[in-house]
Amino acid sequence: MQIDVFRLFLWAMVALAAIVFVVLFFVNAGYGIFRSAKWGLSIHNKVGWVIMEAPVSVLIFLFWWFSDRSFILVPFVFFLFLQIHYVRRAFIFPFLMRGKSRIPIGIVMMGITFNALNAFMQGYWIFHLSPPSLYVDAWLQTPQFIGGSILFFIGFLINLNSDKRIRKLRQFGDTKHYLPYGGMFNYVTSANYFGELVEWMGFAIATWSMPGLVFVIWSFANLVPRANAIYCQYQKEFAVEMQGKNLKRIFPFVY
Repeated sequence: MQIDVFRLFLWAMVALAAIVFVVLFFVNAGYGIFRSAKWGLSIHNKVGWVIMEAPVSVLIFLFWWFSDRSFILVPFVFFLFLQIHYVRRAFIFPFLMRGKSRIPIGIVMMGITFNALNAFMQGYWIFHLSPPSLYVDAWLQTPQFIGGSILFFIGFLINLNSDKRIRKLRQFGDTKHYLPYGGMFNYVTSANYFGELVEWMGFAIATWSMPGLVFVIWSFANLVPRANAIYCQYQKEFAVEMQGKNLKRIFPFVY
């Protein structure tokens, strides 16, 4: 694929993200707290998460492996960044889940589609299309790489800590919903989403790339409306507990 065609593809992804952003303020994605039979057939949550997230790890590995830049330092570092997130998300996170939730097959298929497209965006750019003179060893000393990497790991740790706090709310087999607390949950009701957004903002800065930016736009388009829906649901379910806490939805002190 030529660079001009790739750019058109990226702009198409941005346009689609804008549509998704608007739609998700009116339609709740039917998984987690919003799971509904109207979404059709469903499978066990753990199986669904593995199927949905594993393609990124696999595809990024293939892009890396079949590249002539496989063992150039900076692309390899970006490869590790992506795998740090997605190996955990696909092969560790699902098996730590408690409860017996299910996820609609339709949601899984949509997740696979986006994840495959995103893996293509990041993998094709980093390992094949980016100028050979761009990601050289000196890149590791640039302000964008240093600042972006710090932001990436801050976001990763927030996401990790928030997932742990959500998980601890339930005993094994419990299907009830609880209001998360502690850590970034003292400021927002979707601290895990906040952490993930910070993480990918850091990745976009570290790579200083349009594909990285498109990933942030997509994360924003998907997570912000869902964070709003969760906030509204918590206000209904936990009205007394939320009184006086001044919690925001996803961005501390802002929204």
